[in-house]
Order: sequence, then C-alpha cells, then structure tokens
Amino acid sequence: MNVYQAINAIQFALSKIGITKEGRNTQGAGYNFRGIDQVYNTLSPLLAEHKLCILPRVVKSMQTERQSSGGKTLIYSYVTMEFDLVSSEDGSKHTICTVGEAFDSGDKSMSKAMSAAYKYAAFQAFAIPTEGDNDADAHTHEVAAKKVVITPTQGIADNVPPEEMEYLKELAADLVANVADGDPKKALARLDAENLEADQKVALWSLLDSKTRSSIKKAKE
Repeated sequence: MNVYQAINAIQFALSKIGITKEGRNTQGAGYNFRGIDQVYNTLSPLLAEHKLCILPRVVKSMQTERQSSGGKTLIYSYVTMEFDLVSSEDGSKHTICTVGEAFDSGDKSMSKAMSAAYKYAAFQAFAIPTEGDNDADAHTHEVAAKKVVITPTQGIADNVPPEEMEYLKELAADLVANVADGDPKKALARLDAENLEADQKVALWSLLDSKTRSSIKKAKE
C-alpha cells in the first residue's frame, strides 16, 4: 500500500517547510491567508517526487444568488468533492472528501469553491503546519441577512432538484418580504422576471403563505 507511504513522506516534508500566510486580505481589518496557488506551488513538486496523484471529482454542487449588504447580487456556490490519492507505483488508493463554498460577484464562485475544497483537503490530509486561525479567502463579501425563513411543505420538493428548491425558498422569502413591506407590485415584478418552469411555479406557490399569494394576485388585476 504505497499510497500511505507517499502520504506520510509528504507529511514529513511539509512538517519542515509548512505553508506560510503570504496573502493579504485588505478589506475591513484585514488578515493574512494561504492562497490556492501557494498550496499548488508547495505541494506539486512533493507529489511528483513521491509518485502520488491527486484526482478530484465533484460529488455534489449547488449554486444560488444572494444579495450583499450593499444590495449587489452575489453568486454563492457550494460543492462536495472527493479526492483520490493514488500511488503511481502500485495503484493503491485512498479517498478523502471535503466541501467548499464561495461567493463571487461574477462567474468564479464555483471555481473558488472547488479551490477551497482542494485547499482544505490538502491541509487536512497532509497535516500542513498552520499559524493562527483557519484560512479565509482573499475577498470578503458581506451578505445581507435573510428576513424570512421558508420551510417547504412536505412533498413539495419531490419533483424539484435540491439546488432549485433552495433557490425557490430564497425567492419565496423575498416575495414574502416584499408583501410584508407593503410592495406587492415589486413581488409581482420579481416573479414575472424569473421565467420559472411549470413545476417550479407550483413549488414556489406552495411555499408562499396565503397573504402573499393573495397580494400578488391582486397586484395582477
């Protein structure tokens, strides 16, 4: 089982050199962090030297829209990933699993989440020496607190994928909040802009309370 010998050898090497926090987050109070590039640059030669391959795969992923405290739209991504640590000498393998999450105002939240999963898999599998608190990303996004918590009725999510249901719950919370703020027309405009499929509309409508449904119907008149 050369895979464990290789993992141990890399652990030994990293115990001597570690990975320092060279990155700097300048937002707010600021803090140092270890970036994914540092992990790649430090780990890559050791993997080659000890004939160990890291083969990643995404097991589960979710992506939704969130709103920052400043009112901007953020894309939130969450992934569960498995990493096969494989010895190229005898093919022996050990699989580890980690999760990653990230926000981004553009199209990079999923790649950031995957990088986070890889980074923490490496930290934990190889016991890489660290300093201070847990790592953080280079950018910090302040997310607005959700005003309403929506709990789906039993059976509603049967025909809707989990990631879609999560988004529908957030959309329902926004619509409820719009109506509660006395602005049902805003809720209607948001609903019309979504272009939901038929099954999504059914699921969303079932998540809304009677007052919100009634207010949206009246706004259409």
